[in-house]
Amino acid sequence: MNIELAQVSRWYGNVVAVNDITMTVGPGVTGLLGPNGAGKSTLLHMMAGFLAPSGGTVTLDGNRIWHNHEIYRSIGLVPEREAVYGFLTGWQFVLSSARLHRLPNPDDAARKALALVEMESAKDRRIETYSKGMRQRVKVAAALVHDPQVLLLDEPFNGMDPRQRMHLMDLVRDMGTAGKTILFSSHILEEVERVAQHIEVLVAGRHAASGDFREIRRRMTDRPHLFRVSSSDDRRLAAALIADVSSGAVSLTEAGLEVQAVDFRRFTRLLPKVAKEADVRIWRISPADEDLESVFSYLINRSG
Repeated sequence: MNIELAQVSRWYGNVVAVNDITMTVGPGVTGLLGPNGAGKSTLLHMMAGFLAPSGGTVTLDGNRIWHNHEIYRSIGLVPEREAVYGFLTGWQFVLSSARLHRLPNPDDAARKALALVEMESAKDRRIETYSKGMRQRVKVAAALVHDPQVLLLDEPFNGMDPRQRMHLMDLVRDMGTAGKTILFSSHILEEVERVAQHIEVLVAGRHAASGDFREIRRRMTDRPHLFRVSSSDDRRLAAALIADVSSGAVSLTEAGLEVQAVDFRRFTRLLPKVAKEADVRIWRISPADEDLESVFSYLINRSG
């Protein structure tokens, strides 16, 4: 299923939370990346049908989401806020969600959802006794209880210990591979990089970038790319590279060379040619700034 946003905006009085965003989220796992206050939660709530857009349209396979109660059967939302009742047990909370969806066998659906997030052993405890990570997992169970085709997750890994985080990451990846449409927001770059096949970046309520983060980084031709190179003679190679305009700076380190390529295309053609002419054998070359941290920082600075 595809969620489509067409020129979507949302404002609160004079404050613009989301500004003229157009994007499509399809099957698989998509990461919604942006700093705190970028508009991620507002966007997710409009996609879930809990918030009306001030302008534009939000649709699921061509059907408007706002005030379309039937469509809610296809969507699961895990909000960032503690949207749980502490006096309920985990079992009661997830079962109530199954009953609200009028599932034919709510007990069975609740058991399966709790098993998915490994909460069976704590299901009879009151939620107010849970750790933050356990509350997050029971919220995920409630969102999954009706087996939705679309899952929207707002900072889902908050408060989880490393084992819980890895389990939920694996679960999200598996559901995306099975064809579900999953969008999860995060300001933690490592989470998005490990889980998502595709990213959407929001900065100050605007859509800053879309695609695979490595592809986005390669399109950033106005900023130098940093490479690490090791070879049979780093000093000779450095002298040859620095003579060309494509190399902005070349540094010798204990691990080899660090080269700032001002002209990415020219540098990738130049390196093997220069190495051959200097009779230097290249052992290894790797990008040093194609991680999501670099992409994110660049986009924030460019949009600021």
